[in-house]
Amino acid sequence: MDIEFARTFLAVAAAGNFVGAAERLRVTQSTVSSRVQTLEAQIGARLFRRSRTGAELTPAGQRFLRHAKTLVRTLEQARHEVSLPSGFNGGLTLSGRIALWDTFLPNWADWMRTNVPGISLRLEVGFEDGIMQGLVQGAIDIGVMYTPESRPGLAVERLFDEHMVLVSRNPERPWPDSGYIHVDWGPEFHAQFGARYPATATSARAVNAGWLAMHLVQTNGGSAYLPLRMARDAIERGQLWRVHESPLITMPAYMVYPLDRAESHFERGLEQLRTLGAEEQARV
Repeated sequence: MDIEFARTFLAVAAAGNFVGAAERLRVTQSTVSSRVQTLEAQIGARLFRRSRTGAELTPAGQRFLRHAKTLVRTLEQARHEVSLPSGFNGGLTLSGRIALWDTFLPNWADWMRTNVPGISLRLEVGFEDGIMQGLVQGAIDIGVMYTPESRPGLAVERLFDEHMVLVSRNPERPWPDSGYIHVDWGPEFHAQFGARYPATATSARAVNAGWLAMHLVQTNGGSAYLPLRMARDAIERGQLWRVHESPLITMPAYMVYPLDRAESHFERGLEQLRTLGAEEQARV
């Protein structure tokens, strides 16, 4: 079986439709359709139930999902292990939202380096769509994010609640603020922000990374919602101020991982994320 057929199958399963899979794979929709049809002919079963709303896995497709992930993961692991430096006997790939790379995930990576020294780490910054696709396709072992999707064969586990606070460089800055910078923290944040500020426009200035909003506020002024974990030091040093009486927005941070993995280093990595998550939860 051509490994690209398995990748295409997983891309359709992750996107829920052929159009989204084609965009993610950077091929035409007809190529995706042709690959799936060829795969179904080779398997001898229909893998997707097509409709106007998308493509849903059939019972046969759900059974094949685990095997497709194994095929792709085996190839990815082979590539990783063949290129491993001397002294390493395995690898682990973790992808997380950039805000979670501020103290939280670096602490995890440092613990892994010290306590599981024989494992090579591949560490990535990603957004929810790409991380979920990588998890479904087997290219990512662990994803850490704010708004995961439920997918067959993947566990979604809450780590801690991220407290988002509205900060400004000027303690007297009024609100609503014409210099407000809206960070794209995902649909959950948008829903909570809209409920608290139904009359506030969010399109004047928007960014997709918290560190960029923090830099802009510190450099040019304005205000933005940032994780308290990220802004705490600047607040304590008097470089940023919490906007008076602004409501707190809570964003849970999750880890997502495949249910069919049982390697010792994989389990230790998950357990350390749980430990660090509990410590972070106790801190806020």
